Amino acid sequence: MTSYLVRRLLGMIPTLLIVVVIVFLFVHMLPGDPARLVAGQDADQQTINLIRQDLGLDLPLYEQFYRYCSDLAQGNLGKSLRTKRPVTLEIAERFMPTLWLTIWSMLWSVIIGMGIGICSAVWRNKWPDRLGMTLAVSGISFPAFALGMMLMQIFSVKLGWLPTVGADSWKHFILPSVTLGAAVAAVMARFTRASFVEVIQEDFVRTARAKGLSETIVVAKHTLRNALIPVVTMMGLQFGFLLGGSIVVETVFNWPGLGRLLVDAVNQRDYPVIQGLVLLFSFEFILINLLVDVLYGAINPSIRYK
Repeated sequence: MTSYLVRRLLGMIPTLLIVVVIVFLFVHMLPGDPARLVAGQDADQQTINLIRQDLGLDLPLYEQFYRYCSDLAQGNLGKSLRTKRPVTLEIAERFMPTLWLTIWSMLWSVIIGMGIGICSAVWRNKWPDRLGMTLAVSGISFPAFALGMMLMQIFSVKLGWLPTVGADSWKHFILPSVTLGAAVAAVMARFTRASFVEVIQEDFVRTARAKGLSETIVVAKHTLRNALIPVVTMMGLQFGFLLGGSIVVETVFNWPGLGRLLVDAVNQRDYPVIQGLVLLFSFEFILINLLVDVLYGAINPSIRYK
């Protein structure tokens, strides 16, 4: 296991290097001049040139890339063009709100989604299955921003039960987590159903039923573990998407997280912040995939890593 983890961690290095090159080239192709945005629309050309020189944007692209890679080698993501603060500090201040929002969204969506998927598989082609899959299709089809605005209109504006913006108390997490986790719950429901339907048809499940075991024991003990491996894979991918893809929800609810920081950085053409966030999201996906692979061995002891 240790050698496997070491190989996987070393394999992250070329992947991250490719991400660094692609992201650097992408952000520099964005339309708009960061120096003009920093200086303001009324600034003259001389002021803009001075700001561009101060930010290092007057250097050739290859030299800017060399400086950026040199900073990365020292664990430095650079400074924000807008606030002049270290990018690591900007990200650190926004990371925990996004992480907690992701955890709460993932928690309820996995519980509800897997519950619906298991019920749909056990009562396949019956009314629980039809109801569960209807809800799943609706959850996937409904846009997150529309769901968020609808929830705000009902529970905040009309009923006055929940706040709409901020992250000060547990009440602030309810509407954003429901909005963010709705699509994940729908995906988990459909994926769990497909996985359970496939496993339920296996010979060992029929043998367990033939022995007179109750349906609860058959599902919980014999079917669940064997059906969990593809479900855990999807769970890990969805967690990565939530952690790095909450941009729309954070914008709708003005959530002080990484998604909102990325939107502000793109609007201001804040190259170092954009590059740091995308690099962080890529690193998160790689780590989550590694964690999912390790969980395979915990779910199915027959899996061995070499």
